[in-house]
Order: sequence, then structure tokens, then C-alpha cells
Amino acid sequence: MSENLPPCPKCSSEYTYALDALVVCPECGHEWAAGDGGAEAAGERVVRDAVGNVLSDGDTVTVVKALKVKGSASGIKAGTKVRNIRLVDGVDGHDIDCRIDGFGAMQLKSSVVKKA
Repeated sequence: MSENLPPCPKCSSEYTYALDALVVCPECGHEWAAGDGGAEAAGERVVRDAVGNVLSDGDTVTVVKALKVKGSASGIKAGTKVRNIRLVDGVDGHDIDCRIDGFGAMQLKSSVVKKA
């Protein structure tokens, strides 16, 4: 590749190519704008919710699907608001640390919440 194109942000492939205003990865099929990236391109970790909004510490989120909780007869219902989240490097994809009324402190995956 004679051009100096960035590697794919999804699979880290170096075989990316330009297609009009996009950069395309032939290995995983991911497409993104050439100037796009922001914090992701700088190597910072960006956490996104189920619909693609960027989350940050202190945000309020809403649970988008019912969740089962070990040790509890009832789970967390869809539509439950969670205030003042904290982003962490959790285990097994759980990247949100929070406190939910009636359940206490727990970790959630960003794929099951949306920014309120």
C-alpha cells in the first residue's frame, strides 16, 4: 500500500483501502470515514451503548432488555433507569459499574443499555 491508511479499528488489519470518502477493511468488511475515529483513533477506550451513543462517567442510562439476576427471584425490567454510571475495565464485557435501586451495586454490559 503506497498510501498511509490507518489499520482497521475492529480487526486491526493493515490491508485497508480507500473507497470514495470511506476507508474499507477487506478482511472484516468494516467501513469508516477517513477522518473519523476521534478518541478511538488516538487509542483511548470508547464505550458505546446499544444504539451507538458514546457513554461517559456520570451518565444516566436505561436498560433496554430484561435481565436475570443471580440470587434474585425477579430480574431487572426493561426500562429501568440507572443513574450515575462509572465506566470500568470489567470482566467478560461488563464495562459499566453502577448501583440499581432494589438490587445494589453491580456491573452491566454496555450492549444492554441506552443513554437516557
